[in-house]
Amino acid sequence: MGALRLAALCLAALTTLSQGVTYQPNWASIDSRPLPAWYDQSKLGIFVHWGVFSVPSISSEWFWERWQGEKPDPKVVQFMKDNYRPDFTYGDFGKEFTAEFFDADQWAKIFEASGAKYIVFVSKHHEGYTNWPSKYSFNWNSMDVGPNRDIVGELATAVRKTDLIFGLYHSLFEWFHPLYLQDKANNFTTQDFVARKTMPELFEIVNKYKPEVIWSDGDWEAPDVYWNSTNFIAWLYNESPVKDTVVTNDRWGIGVTCHHGGYLTCMDRYNPGVKQNRKFENAMTIDKASWGFRRNAYLEDYLTMDELIKTLIVTVSCGGNLLVNVGPTKYGMIAPIYEERLRDLGQWMQVNGDGIYGSHPWTYQNDTKNPDVWYTMKADGSSKDVYAFVLKWPTTDVLTLAAPAPTSTTKVTLMGYQAPLNFTKTGSQGVSVQLSEVQYALLPCEWAWTFKLTNIAN
Repeated sequence: MGALRLAALCLAALTTLSQGVTYQPNWASIDSRPLPAWYDQSKLGIFVHWGVFSVPSISSEWFWERWQGEKPDPKVVQFMKDNYRPDFTYGDFGKEFTAEFFDADQWAKIFEASGAKYIVFVSKHHEGYTNWPSKYSFNWNSMDVGPNRDIVGELATAVRKTDLIFGLYHSLFEWFHPLYLQDKANNFTTQDFVARKTMPELFEIVNKYKPEVIWSDGDWEAPDVYWNSTNFIAWLYNESPVKDTVVTNDRWGIGVTCHHGGYLTCMDRYNPGVKQNRKFENAMTIDKASWGFRRNAYLEDYLTMDELIKTLIVTVSCGGNLLVNVGPTKYGMIAPIYEERLRDLGQWMQVNGDGIYGSHPWTYQNDTKNPDVWYTMKADGSSKDVYAFVLKWPTTDVLTLAAPAPTSTTKVTLMGYQAPLNFTKTGSQGVSVQLSEVQYALLPCEWAWTFKLTNIAN
């Protein structure tokens, strides 16, 4: 176990254990649990969507539903007619989910190089295929069909050799599972699918792999009482092997999302742009159109580094974590464009991470005059450091910041650049930072620059 990861989890355990609370299976009690400290301090995580949907690898991870669901996508239907025999089933894709180049240690190294502090891996998506040898998904799991490997187990082992924290995504529902469809037809007055499939799987992955994140999804068709959500979360917080360190999201039933749970996701790509009162996570994709790998994606479909770093900065400035998604190929490779984005992000974090990790929202999120400047802060007793993230380098030799109020002991430095910078106070609030001595060719990074202001008055 990495030293930093161990320290973070020990702190989280102490934070929770000191409360001496038994959480009840209701939202008021569950919402009262303090969020383990490691999660807010981390700021950056990696999401990984991998499954049988990675075999057709067009449209998105919703391929099966768009082929044979209630409202089929004509393009997906035509694709299947043009390329597969008439009696081909979605299950036939399973044996083609080969994962022959999947190297969990290599994945872990890429994720660690990104500067992320945790990962959330899709253990099962809405197609029902489990990336572990589940006792509750006979002949539709990664040991029986396809790779013949325990994907979750291999990745958990590899990730825990690093300082990354390991988490799992799990879909509550499955599009075409007969037990779920029967419960749905009964207006969710029966719970056969929950009792025989969903809940046994959740208990299985928690007890077997001990993930520190349970990222629930697929909840929106039924209420939380159908899913038995509060009973599971109460067990997770009170009795599970990760009870003191685990965090959960908010996707546990109709009306629960964006209101209850450990932290809020609200919707995919949730980036409110203003400070939030509760901890949130912006789960988003490098491929703008899909969470799973698409072999028919164009370069323009992927976020640029400017877009990715801006998303990180704005999210953290408003109090959130960023969960950056990649979709590996069916044969187990993280495509070079994903790897490049993650490694470039890591290089940026090496220079600017002090303003991200462990930071908090400041009085101002966005500068009052310069829309291309966002802020975070760190406070230690009477001292306060404010970080100004500048998305566009000024066209003149002066950077004007309207929000900070400097004092006689204020210093301004450019992260990654050694010498302090001269500045002048502009009125009762605001600074003009002199950039004439900064050589553009020697700037410490290529995208977004961080100015640290110490000992300011506000």
